Amino acid sequence: MISKIAITKRAHISRRKFDVLFDCFVTDIPATKASQISHIHRNTANRYFHFFRLGIIEDALKERYEAHLSNGVEVDESYFGPSRVKGKRGRGAGHKILVLGLLKREGYVFTEIVNRATKEELLPIIRRVVQSGSDIYTDGWGSYDALAVYGYNHKKVKHTEDEFARPDGTHINGVESYWSWVKRRLNKFNGIGRSRFGDYLLESEWRFNHRDDLRKTLRKLLRFS
Repeated sequence: MISKIAITKRAHISRRKFDVLFDCFVTDIPATKASQISHIHRNTANRYFHFFRLGIIEDALKERYEAHLSNGVEVDESYFGPSRVKGKRGRGAGHKILVLGLLKREGYVFTEIVNRATKEELLPIIRRVVQSGSDIYTDGWGSYDALAVYGYNHKKVKHTEDEFARPDGTHINGVESYWSWVKRRLNKFNGIGRSRFGDYLLESEWRFNHRDDLRKTLRKLLRFS
């Protein structure tokens, strides 16, 4: 794991500037603006932010192997990419990156990039992450219809019929709110290439899952006080 001492010596910045830069990263200020706030060269800020992200990604990958969600899990997919692309809209939209999201209500989120929104791609991920017998909520997309066969208590809302929530608590508002938050967050970085998208998606997942103790957890992760 990268220590604070190692990266500070490399960049030759003061403790005060380091703390300002770290605070900017925690509050999700892009590196270019953080360099202006901390009066640090942009390349130095980029290097520090890169180190911080490496720590997050390493920890996020470990957490994913231990991810087991149960009861009250919302499932949905979302497309990421240029907003103005000719061709299909919604599921099957061309030139976009498709991501599956599983959100434990009031808890953990798990995301994974997939190629297509088919049951062959989606169900194995859901079965691996969500405990059988759990209440699971989706929209009316047909790829989710087999969830009941695998022992889930499957409840769905039919967005195609303008149904978005039922009195019994059936909805996927939580995971849809997560998608909105991720897209707002990624927009701050003024375009993320496909090669880097997975890292930024994973960082977003980690930030959300540690939203209540992000600063403390990241300091411990990077092994400095």
